[in-house]
Amino acid sequence: MLDKLKSIEEKFEQINQKLCNPEVVSDIEQYKKLMQELKQLSPIVDKYREHKAALAGVNEAQTLLEESGLDKDFREMVLEEIESTEKAVEKTREELKILLLPRDPNDDRNVIVEIRGGAGGEEASLFAAALFRMYSMYAEAKGWKSEILNANETELGGFKEIVFMIEGEGAYSRFKFESGVHRVQRVPETESQGRIHTSTVTVAVLPEAQEVDIEINPADLQIDTFRSSGAGGQHINKTESAIRITHIPTGTIVECQDERSQYKNKDKAMKVLRSRILEAEREKQSDAIAGERKAQVGTGDRSERIRTYNYPQGRVSDHRIGLTLYKIEAILNGDLDELIDALITADTAEKLNAQ
Repeated sequence: MLDKLKSIEEKFEQINQKLCNPEVVSDIEQYKKLMQELKQLSPIVDKYREHKAALAGVNEAQTLLEESGLDKDFREMVLEEIESTEKAVEKTREELKILLLPRDPNDDRNVIVEIRGGAGGEEASLFAAALFRMYSMYAEAKGWKSEILNANETELGGFKEIVFMIEGEGAYSRFKFESGVHRVQRVPETESQGRIHTSTVTVAVLPEAQEVDIEINPADLQIDTFRSSGAGGQHINKTESAIRITHIPTGTIVECQDERSQYKNKDKAMKVLRSRILEAEREKQSDAIAGERKAQVGTGDRSERIRTYNYPQGRVSDHRIGLTLYKIEAILNGDLDELIDALITADTAEKLNAQ
């Protein structure tokens, strides 16, 4: 590990030297690439230097201890110093192990989130709207921008389906554990007997694909226009601005009817299409790598039940890590950090155990 850290520190210094070169600074693309590399290496290098300083402290104290003629009080002070610096060495070593774990290359990307009502009819659609609101509020609290790409609204204000993008650095790293089936248990407003109903909603989280990630041949696309349908909106059913794109080789179909402009709808639909195709490729690769999925919190499988929101008991339970929080209102208002941090910690622990 120390050899690897030494080479990382050397690379870090080389990048710093390159960034002092006026020719490099004037080349915007190269400059941006080097700054991104520097940003990724900085936490590792800072922690490595902290680790080296702690090791030097232990060695210095050990040397002092070997000297003859130390009085009792000073000797005890040196022993205490050795004990505290050894703890610092162990702590920084463990932190470095985590920092050296293979990094998900998609972590810094924007995300496309797809929410669909599952079992439970209108109640599932209403809960889909509640989850959309929860994620939107979380994104807003982080200073990220959210944009609806496609929505199929119901008469009561729910969503049969809603697809939206969240733009912000590190968005995927925070949202990636949300893929799966979310279950809600509550008494619907239309329920006269006060019985608790169970409904489900499916969430899929995709890292936004760039054009350079995946090349789509225009000849492989079938593009249809149609009139928007759904609840509300004065422009609904008046113009054929809605777009349906079919990627013929994979059979992937994407619709977008959120904008009045056919061009804008096509642009948004292509973003979703690229991300879905890239995700399908990623899943194929993951399945081909034996045991990779075992070292993850959940598989990201959309059929996996990951969380239950129980309104009568005011609790939210994440089944993957056995965590239950009695703060359903705060969570549905976008207070997701405690849940997400726990999932990231569990995922890191599993990856360390799998090494």
